[in-house]
Amino acid sequence: MNKKTSLIGLTGTNGAGKGEAASFFVEKGYAYFSLSDVIREELRKENQEITRNNLIRMGNIMRQQFSPDILARCVAKKIKEKAVIDSIRNPKEVEFFQNQDNFTLLAIDSPTELRFERVKTRGRKESVSSLEEFIAKEAEEMGTDEKSQQLLACMEMADHTIINDSTIEELRNKLEEFL
Repeated sequence: MNKKTSLIGLTGTNGAGKGEAASFFVEKGYAYFSLSDVIREELRKENQEITRNNLIRMGNIMRQQFSPDILARCVAKKIKEKAVIDSIRNPKEVEFFQNQDNFTLLAIDSPTELRFERVKTRGRKESVSSLEEFIAKEAEEMGTDEKSQQLLACMEMADHTIINDSTIEELRNKLEEFL
């Protein structure tokens, strides 16, 4: 990573370790922002449960009603210092941040079965109970509609990719190398 980089964007598959990566960067002095937090705020305003299904649905509604980069625009207003920006899921969000100074996009990925095992243990409302449902839900996030999630396209736009297929310590070592 360029020493001048002050914004690190995180994209990647569900359960790959983006949250662990974000925690690592916070420990290194980066402020934390999540595009999903913008969606969570909207769900709370509408008294809707914060589930994966509702996050995906509401994020797509916001992109359709306003613009595909609306979540990035909302978060960017809050950034005052070097920051890690989690939950980038649309190419227009990537493009918005690429137009900011010193932005680097980092993709985190892991094998599907390993990610499914991780999400089963983390205590969130994932809206899936089997590996097959997990794969189907992920396919929704890999779409091509400009105003919806396009996770695969975002990962392809990444400046760097880390495969997190081992321990948290190994992930942290890879993140240290990235820095």
